[in-house]
Amino acid sequence: MKTMVEFRWHGRGGQGAWTASELLARTALDEGKFIQSFPEFGPERMGAPVTAFTRISTEPIRLHCAIYDPDVVIVLDNTLLKTVPVTAGLNRDEDCLIVNSNEEPAVLKKNLNVVKGKVWTVPATEIAIRILGSPITNTALLGVVAKATNIVSLEGIHKTLQNKFRPDLAEKNYAVIQEAFKEAKLS
Repeated sequence: MKTMVEFRWHGRGGQGAWTASELLARTALDEGKFIQSFPEFGPERMGAPVTAFTRISTEPIRLHCAIYDPDVVIVLDNTLLKTVPVTAGLNRDEDCLIVNSNEEPAVLKKNLNVVKGKVWTVPATEIAIRILGSPITNTALLGVVAKATNIVSLEGIHKTLQNKFRPDLAEKNYAVIQEAFKEAKLS
């Protein structure tokens, strides 16, 4: 792992981008890493675009600002691809874009003009509806983050969910994470 890995989450108010950022950070903390997790939004309403950030490091983090050159970008709602510059700052071969989409990653990579880096897609909405009965996609994308980056373990995420949610909800969300981990596609 690089000394510090930076994640930028894009979603809409109410979709859980900040919750996913926090779950990732708490898992990394429990696994012995240094972390930051914070949202960026103003007086937005439910459904408005929001951004959240996560930093995970093997050393103390002294940086306190938004993330402009992320290593990983996660998009919870693919309608944001047309209205928000989600690929901004992705310019290294090792960078990663993770999108809630049914599209093949290669098609999305071409359509978004992603020249460097990897693109992952997962049908997170369908997985969430099938398992949770609700289109809340944040935990599904957390499963893809674990697969794409190996920054935290699935077992660690499971423990974090058990500490955050009531038992039945933790297990359903973990099932969503495991399914997304399996179904994620890479280009």
